[in-house]
Amino acid sequence: MVLSELAARLNCAEYKNWVKAGQCLLLLRSCLQGFVNREVLSFHRGLLIAVPGLGPQATCRGGSRCSPRARQFQPHCQVCTDWKREILRHHINRNGDVHWGNCRPGLWPVDPWEVAKAFMPRGLADKRGPEECDAVALLSLINSCDHFVVDRKKVTEVIKCRNEIMHSSEMKVSSTWLRDFQIKIQNFLYEFKNIPEIVAVYSRIEQLLTSDWAVHIPEEDERDGCEFETESYLSVSQIHEIEIELLKEKLQEMYLQAAAEEVLSEEISNQLDVVKGFLQSNTDLRNALTEDLQKLDSLHLQHQKQISKDAGSQTPERKT
Repeated sequence: MVLSELAARLNCAEYKNWVKAGQCLLLLRSCLQGFVNREVLSFHRGLLIAVPGLGPQATCRGGSRCSPRARQFQPHCQVCTDWKREILRHHINRNGDVHWGNCRPGLWPVDPWEVAKAFMPRGLADKRGPEECDAVALLSLINSCDHFVVDRKKVTEVIKCRNEIMHSSEMKVSSTWLRDFQIKIQNFLYEFKNIPEIVAVYSRIEQLLTSDWAVHIPEEDERDGCEFETESYLSVSQIHEIEIELLKEKLQEMYLQAAAEEVLSEEISNQLDVVKGFLQSNTDLRNALTEDLQKLDSLHLQHQKQISKDAGSQTPERKT
């Protein structure tokens, strides 16, 4: 069943392009993780050298009062105040949105990753390292922290492409778009030409984007003990795993958007309907994403209950 459903999906060139673009992001994520981890450690070490009072001996005295919420953080102790100042000093977007809610400020003196999360998008409070983050989180860190010396235009172009991939309601991109994406992602990778593990991905992305991904379905009597393969360097099961990972990320993105709103916007609601319709026709994917869908449905239900509650409280009482 997985094979025939996958073959049908890949028969749509624009969907295949969407999955290929997503795999590029997964490759990008994997090659950036080690580099980002080293640089975050270096950045944190540099902060402690520049401002020794921020080090492990510093202790948050504010307790729960020094707990940020979303973009709001008003520290109640000197240690967290000093750390906030230093983070903003190195934040490219210091006058804009900083997602303090990602962080546990009490750990800033001892945990470099808790500092790094102040430079990332929302929804990363439970992430404990780069290996748990998606590509856009790592790209945002590189883009937002002045420790990283990079052409930020190239970073933002890749982030923009990533957002177009994730926000594509039909989960399709054109071949022209894919070629443009290849140029942008390779331009970005070239910024790190002295980092071997990043350079190595350059050719892998080129190979990925030029491979066919045609699935051969053997005749019934050929199938026993047969390993199904695609005309690419990826197996059927690997492509299937890529699809699931991309769809999980898409659903998580929708969840974070919805959670930030008081009501489920029409845009997110429409996207959810499209994804559900797609998964209804592709049971192999739907079965792997049941939990993610239930999470979104539960949030939608909470919104609906809140709307009903608010409407009820605004209804004037009838006079008897």
